[in-house]
This record gives sequence, C-alpha cells and structure tokens, in this order.
Amino acid sequence: MILRKAIFLESPIIWQILQQAIAQRKQDGSTQWQNGYPNEQSIHNDITNGYAYVLVDKEEIVAYAAIIFDIEPAYTDIKGKWLSNGDYVVVHRVATSNAVKGKGVATYLFKQIEELSIEKKVYSIKVDTNFDNIPMLKIVDRLGYTYCGEVFFNGSPRRAYEKVLQKPDR
Repeated sequence: MILRKAIFLESPIIWQILQQAIAQRKQDGSTQWQNGYPNEQSIHNDITNGYAYVLVDKEEIVAYAAIIFDIEPAYTDIKGKWLSNGDYVVVHRVATSNAVKGKGVATYLFKQIEELSIEKKVYSIKVDTNFDNIPMLKIVDRLGYTYCGEVFFNGSPRRAYEKVLQKPDR
C-alpha cells in the first residue's frame, strides 16, 4: 500500500469512503460527522490546498485523510498542554473503505503519515477526535499517542492527542 496525494478525479471515490465512515459513526451512536461535515466541499478544499491523501492498495483507494503541514487554529487554544511547541502535522477526516474494515488499514495509514512527517522533517503529529469515536481512540492508543487535553471545534470539545516522532540518526 502506498500513501500519495489525491487528485480531483478521485473525489467521488473519496466521498464514497467518507459517506461510509459517516454512516458508521451514526451506527455506532456517535454525534461525530452527523451535521453535514465532512462533505464534498471538504474534499474539494483538501485537494485544492494539498491536504488530501489517499492510501492505495493494488490501484484501489482504501483510505483517506487530510494531512496538513500547517497551523490548526483550533489547536492554539487547548484545555491542557501539548507535548511540543514546534512544527507539527495535523491529521483530519480519516476514513477507511468498508471493504478493508478490521484489517489494520487505518493503523497502517497512521504509520505512513509518520514516515511522511519524518521525510518532511516534522517530528510531531497532532490529532483530535470525538470522545465517542472508539475506533480512532484505539488507534491513537495503539500507536503511542499521548492525550493532551481538549480542543474545541464549533464549541464542541474534542480529545486532543500528540505523538512526538524520533528524529532519525544521521
């Protein structure tokens, strides 16, 4: 599987994967992603801004994430404390295809994001999620992310996590 930037032509496939994730969040009883976000405009904006990435397995898109090497305004005001204050990458809108659910694809996606971050010499990954997003909470726990506190989007609290990556020896 390879992680690469998405292109506009792939928007319908990405949207289908996000719709599956939205339906799954609802089925799980979560309020996350139940208010019209993310939507097709989110994908368009991600691609336009260079944030949209897809994980591809044998030419099939199996996962999507917005990987942002820039400041996340909501992260400047945390109820808690980040582990680091330098450059960081933000991961938003993570979704995997129903066809690969339970096969470790989201975990693999995050490992690829770590490699991409190191390649770009950014050694901190910050992510947030709803308090009731059990699959994402399990991923951040499994991969050694540290709970740092709460951040707020549209007035709603979200659990904020950070992982500081080890700089390669050179």
